[in-house]
This record gives sequence, C-alpha cells and structure tokens, in this order.
Amino acid sequence: MSPSNKIITTERLLLRLFTTADREALFQVTQEPNILQYFPTKTAWSMEKVDRSIQYQTEHWDKHSYGQMAVTLRETGQLMGWCGLEFLPDTNETEVGYLLSGIFWGKGYATEAAKASVQFGISEIKLSEIIGLTDPLNIASQRVLEKCGLTFTRRQAYFGMEMFRFALQA
Repeated sequence: MSPSNKIITTERLLLRLFTTADREALFQVTQEPNILQYFPTKTAWSMEKVDRSIQYQTEHWDKHSYGQMAVTLRETGQLMGWCGLEFLPDTNETEVGYLLSGIFWGKGYATEAAKASVQFGISEIKLSEIIGLTDPLNIASQRVLEKCGLTFTRRQAYFGMEMFRFALQA
C-alpha cells in the first residue's frame, strides 16, 4: 500500500481512513460498557470527542503518512473499530494500537488488523521500531502484540499510567 491511497486490505478486513460518515458507528463503539477499561480515559466518548478524533487522525496522516484507521469487515463494510499506528511525540516512538467493538472479540480480527498495520509501518513507512502498550491487566491485548511479533521490553509510564511496553525492531 502506498501512503497516498491509505487503504490496507487483509483476508477479512479493510482498513481505511476515517470519514465523517463513520461518526455514529464510532460513537456507538465507544459507548459499549467497559470498552475503554484499559485506556487512560475510561469514560464513553462524546460525539464532540469522536469528531475531534476523526479530525486528529486526518491531520496525523497528513503529517506522518500513517495513523489510526477505520477497521471494517470486507464482507459488509461494517465499522468494527480502529487500528493503526500513532506517533507519540512525548517519547518519539510509534505505537500500534487498536480497539474493536466487543462483538468482534475473540475472532482474531485485532491480530489481523494489527499485523497488517505493523507490516505497513515496517515495509512501507520504513519505521525502525514499532511499540505496543497495554495495561498490565489486559492479557488479550498483550497476546495480540505477541502474535504481531512484538516482545515485552519493560514496564513504563505512558499517558499517566503504568503500562507494559512491547517492541518490534525492523
């Protein structure tokens, strides 16, 4: 994938840029009970926050040639959540991150999307390292990172909370 077309296709998924048409579906994902339990901000998003997030990701893509993407089912086009790469200015690192609606958990979708994002970062963007961050209690997310080839490096504070840091060197 070239950064200009900003689409990643996997066996079951399509990762693409967010648009304002995704507002309602993304809002609904962030309203699910406990969906953000391992995130620094655990409260459901307002529609204003959804709008700011979509705008931020558009600007992030323009600046870095990568960012979070809308994850959709190829079969139906249904928005499942997000996955992608995000530059962390505080530490000068790039993180692979993901959040999918609970109805899609346990089916390998997060791993499929994250692997595609990591591959894109290494092969297309030529990143030398990609990190992954999880709450120490979020075992499922740690397994996703390990399946993507990242290995645990250390405990470290990010976003004001203690996190497990995983990394993959190119």
